[in-house]
Amino acid sequence: MSIKMIKQFFVSMVVVSGIIFSGQVHAHGGLALADDLCILTVGPYTIHFTGYQPMSQEEEFCEDIPEIGKTVVALDYINDELRPFETEVRIVRSAPSLKITTNTTSQDLEKVSDEDLENMTIYHLPPKVYPNASILIDHTFPEKGKFAGVVTVTGNDQEWVSVFPFSVGEGLPINWFTDVLPYVALVAFAAFFFFRSRKKPEQEGSAA
Repeated sequence: MSIKMIKQFFVSMVVVSGIIFSGQVHAHGGLALADDLCILTVGPYTIHFTGYQPMSQEEEFCEDIPEIGKTVVALDYINDELRPFETEVRIVRSAPSLKITTNTTSQDLEKVSDEDLENMTIYHLPPKVYPNASILIDHTFPEKGKFAGVVTVTGNDQEWVSVFPFSVGEGLPINWFTDVLPYVALVAFAAFFFFRSRKKPEQEGSAA
């Protein structure tokens, strides 16, 4: 294998890993990790999302919930403009009327009848004003599955809806950028220097 081929392999792996990482960042609707903060975007506003499982997981999660069981999520307004607005929170499970995927949006939920939506709902906080800018969600997930969080903000005669699909009980997701790419780079560099060191003796032998 030539040095040129090793270089091409390394560049290809970096590009592929970058694409995978970019897909992960935008894979969960209105919820995304930005500058080490989990941010929920609702219309023109942003809310800080903090999730943890006090009984099973020590570290916080963003998006997917690693295990079944007791789960606590805190939603903290980043924009003070949200304080006088009403906020509604709903968690729905995947159902025959709507199979939840990572691409599920508010437009998909609009196609579901009110009756089906109620049947899909496993947790609901009715519209309410939170002047302290903080919402606490405490729910126990008894089983694995696909779900979606729905946050609706109403104010100034307008309504904004944010939907973020997530899974429960599938363990911590793999972060390709931090968990996989460094090892790929290490292998690529090792292969590069190995074949480079082999090529030098061959060149010296040819010159002799």
